[in-house]
Amino acid sequence: MERVSTEYIEITPGVLGGKPRIAGHRIAVAHIAEMYLKMGQSIEEIAGKYDLSPASVHAAMAYYYEHREEIDRRTVAGEEFVEELKRNMPPSPLEAKLRAIRGK
Repeated sequence: MERVSTEYIEITPGVLGGKPRIAGHRIAVAHIAEMYLKMGQSIEEIAGKYDLSPASVHAAMAYYYEHREEIDRRTVAGEEFVEELKRNMPPSPLEAKLRAIRGK
């Protein structure tokens, strides 16, 4: 059996935080998986929207299924980090004015 390397997926330290992405683009495999699985977009829709080949979108989904636990874990950790930042951020000037107007 011959092993074939993936020509469509890259992992580059310093690009998208080292997350796997479509080669030559800054579109993470996790984003492709989210559009396909959670948003119900077709392979063709995703490819057309981002000027990708359908093969690269299929490759991203294949990579996702092979590394699902790791990608999902990183996605959850990223979401938790953002939520923590939001909780610890002071209100924006606009939000502060709205709170003052509303008496909060």
